This record gives sequence, C-alpha cells and structure tokens, in this order.
Amino acid sequence: MISKWNVLPITSSNQDAEARLAGMFPKSRAIARLLVLRGITTREEVNRFFNPSLSQLPDPFLMRDMEKAVGRLNKALGAKEKVMVYGDYDVDGTTAVALVYRYLQNFYSNLVYYVPTRDDEGYGISKQSIDYAASIGVKLIIVLDCGIKAVDEIAYAKAQGIDFIVCDHHVPDEVLPDAAAILNPKLKDDKYPYKDLSGCGVGFKFMQAFSKSNGIGDLYGLDSLLDLLVVSIAADIVPITGENRVLAYYGLKRLNANPSVGLRSIIRLCGLSNREITISDIIFKIGPRINASGRMQSGLESVELLVTKDPSEAYEISKTIDQYNKDRKELDRQITEEANTIIEDHIQHIKDKRPIVIYNRQWHKGIIGIVASRIAELYFRPSVVLTYADDGIVIGSSRSVRGFDIYSAIKSTRDLLETFGGHTNAVGLSLKEENIGEFRRRLELYVEQHITLDQVTPQIDVDCELDFGEINSDFLKYLRQFNPFGPGNQKPVFVTRGVYDFGTSKLVGRNQEHIKFELVDSKSDNIMNGIAFNMHQYFDYIKQHKPFDICYTIEENKHRNSSSVQLQIKGIRIPADD
Repeated sequence: MISKWNVLPITSSNQDAEARLAGMFPKSRAIARLLVLRGITTREEVNRFFNPSLSQLPDPFLMRDMEKAVGRLNKALGAKEKVMVYGDYDVDGTTAVALVYRYLQNFYSNLVYYVPTRDDEGYGISKQSIDYAASIGVKLIIVLDCGIKAVDEIAYAKAQGIDFIVCDHHVPDEVLPDAAAILNPKLKDDKYPYKDLSGCGVGFKFMQAFSKSNGIGDLYGLDSLLDLLVVSIAADIVPITGENRVLAYYGLKRLNANPSVGLRSIIRLCGLSNREITISDIIFKIGPRINASGRMQSGLESVELLVTKDPSEAYEISKTIDQYNKDRKELDRQITEEANTIIEDHIQHIKDKRPIVIYNRQWHKGIIGIVASRIAELYFRPSVVLTYADDGIVIGSSRSVRGFDIYSAIKSTRDLLETFGGHTNAVGLSLKEENIGEFRRRLELYVEQHITLDQVTPQIDVDCELDFGEINSDFLKYLRQFNPFGPGNQKPVFVTRGVYDFGTSKLVGRNQEHIKFELVDSKSDNIMNGIAFNMHQYFDYIKQHKPFDICYTIEENKHRNSSSVQLQIKGIRIPADD
C-alpha cells in the first residue's frame, strides 16, 4: 500500500519564528524548520533543547499530594514500619519498583517488593497481594504504574490498617481511591507542568521530593538510577519531550557509560556491548526481554534482575528471561498468524472506518497486547484482541492508530466492562464473555462516528524538503543534537525530489527484496548511499535512470574513528504514483 506523504505545515507565526532562528544556522537552513515544527521558537528554547540539563527538571512538590506522600513515607521510616514497593508486571512497572526500592535501600532496610502475576492476579492491585502484605506486617504500600482506579482494593487494605501511596500516570476516573496520597500529573487539578511522565517517572519524582525534604539533596544518588528511567520512557512509548527528554538524555548517558549490573547483563545478551545504545535499542531489544518475564512467567524476576548487585546472579536471571523472550516470540508469531487468518476471512467487515475486534479463547494472555499492536499497524485500524481468562470473564488489549483516542472509545462502552484502564493509544479491559457481541457493536459505532479517513490511511509525516547538497557536516552536527528521538520528537523525515540512480544501485537480501542505493540529485555533486527495505518493485524503473522522489531519514553508521551517512528510505514515488 502506498503511503500518503504528509508534509507538515508551518503556520504564519511559525514562519516568522523560522526566519528568526535561521540566523543561528546559516549553513543549515533546514534546522530552523525542524526546531519550529517541535514547538521551539526562541533562542532560549533552542539552547535548552540542544543543552539538556537536570537543572531544568520541575520542582516535584508542584505535584498534588507530594507533601502528603513524603510526609507519610517519612512517618513510616520514623516508626520503622514495614514498607512494600508494589508495581505492574510490565517494563514501566518493574523498572519503577527497582528504582524506588534501590533508592530507599540507601536509607532504610525494612522494605519488601511485590509484583502481581498476570495469570493469577491480573493487572493492578489484587486482594491477594493485600492479604499477603497484611500477613507479613506491611503498613504502607507504595504502588507504581497502577492503582489509580483501585477504589475497592485500597478500601479493603485500609480496613486492614494498610495505607497506600499511589504513583500512577494512567488516566484517572472521577472517583479516586482513598489513599494516603495520590501522585499523578493527569489529575484534573494537578498543577505539575509536565503531564506525560512514565510510571517510573512518577516514582522518580517521589524519590526526588523525599530526598529534597530530608535535606539529602535535590537529586542525591538518583542520577545513578536514570538508566532504569530511560528504559521505562522508551519501552512505555511516552513522549520524549520536555522533562522526559531531559531524563532520557541523561538516562542514555548512564546506560552507555555505567549501567546497573542487571541491565549490563541484558545488554550483553542483546549483543549491544561496545556500541552506542539508542532509544530504538531499548524499544526493540532491551524492553522486550524485561517485558517477557511478566508476559510469560512473573515480573518479579525482572525486578530481581534490576536490583541485584551480583553479576553471576544477574547473568543467570538474564538467561532465563532471554528464554522467555524466545518463547514469547514464537507465541507472538503463531497468534499473529491466527489473528490475520481471522481478519482476512472477514475482511469485508472492516471496510470503511470500522475497528478490528477479534476473540480466541486459547490465546495466551501475555501476548495479546503485542498482537493488537501488530494488527493496528498492519490494517491501520484501532484494534482489540480478546482472550478468555476464567469464570466467564474475557480480557483484552487494545491499540490505536495515530490521532485517535482509543481510551475514550473504550470508555464509551464502560457499562459492559468489568475493568478498563490505560492511555489514549492503548487500553486494557475485561468483560463478561456474553457481552463481546454488544461490545463489538457499540465500539464499531463509536469509532465510525469519531475517526477520520486520514486516521485510517497510512501516512508518512515529512518535516521538510532537502537537497543532497544541504547534507553537510554542519547539518549533521546539529541533527545529532536532536537526539534522543521518540514520540513527540521523532527522527526527522526528509523529501528529496528528482533523484537518480548513480549507476551502481543493486538488489540485495536473501530474496533480492531490498535496494541498496547510490543516488544523486541535480543540484549538487553529492553521492548519497541509501537502503530501501522491501521495495524491489521499483528497481526496474530506477535502473532506467529516470527521476523519482524519495522520503527518508538520515542514519549515521559509526566505524571506530570514522562515520558514514546512509539514507533510510521510507518511501519512493515515481511519476506513475502521482
């Protein structure tokens, strides 16, 4: 399917800002455009963007209930109460547990940590976990990356003399749990200036406030835990803007220079040793391995890996987790194939703007979220994948397409649901098996009424047009400073029109499915190397030495003391496409 190339628009006011910034980059006019598209319109903002500093982090006490949270934690430590650090079983939750547990260990020893099992307890706070906490004398639970909707469970805990501090970043309901404190920048009346922290990020702000309130220092020792935080930011796909960008920047520095024992072991197994680790490496290699433990067995093993100081123990846990990831990949492949078969057999049902809702009783509960993501990407439709849990209850994971709020769509069916929660792009839910048909009907109706044709059309956002002659050393120097890339700060995409094969482009790959390019344009002598994956259908045209347009990202491949530039081709357009 040919994607629509969507050249990002510049407003008239932004044109003025672009003109003002252009003087800062006289040899790289495109840099000013890239900055303005990211909302950076003044010299001061440029300096902050290109020079991230931990001093830019907002005061944690701007978050509602932070004073209460710190006060309750200090009370627990003063009274020598047993404190449990509790988190979700995914990457965000397990890194959050590890960060808070490891930091508090510096000052207090009466600590335990807990991660619920996906199969037995499910997402969030379980009564089983509260009973366990009561049995070992826990008086305070710090819950991370979940808990914002646990009204009944926290009331149950309170009746047993257990207080909760909720550190969450998911969308809250109107009714909040009766906790000692709730830390969530998405609360309606919360004045914290940055709303898109990960769950681990909220835990980090809590520890920052704890440190500050006790006169230890604003960030005392917390910089050593930023490797955990960047893993959560990347794996949870939160925006890498504002505060998250600063935290990710320093987290990557830590991950590359001196990662914790557990993460170093995972890095070794991923084959990432002795090379620069990026956000993409976390998303596609490190994160899935940490996640596999919670998907296939128990997230507790991931926390054990992330808190251990013993390299031998870390390596043994890493090997176990790596095997979980291999098992997860096989299940993922199998279930995705089965899901695609179901969809292709009913392809007429998803015409126009309908979402995809599929159900199979046998599918593994830990894999359905991944499958929902793959289906949404393949068919460009909001997708819900359901499987059977027990006692007549079905659980599901949903994923959206860009710009469409799947949380609001799922919320519109809440009277049919047992539970639901998540973000605008991903929601978990449960419902009675008998309600699946009505849930599908109501969701289809909502989506058809609210989604736009653009949102179900494959698109490539293009930042600006570029001539090959503009890809010079100054341009590349500034482009590097846009890192780290991610949601809200995606790697820039460029278009160059009227390019030609230099004469040496060729097909590569096991089945000759990729094109390895050497390209020129008509405006410079630059010869650009490039790679286009799975675009072999254009090769015959290209070898006729006729002009065509490309959209691409710019990759720098580093080899010891040198580097080379390669264009990662995302789309090819020849005159017949127009």
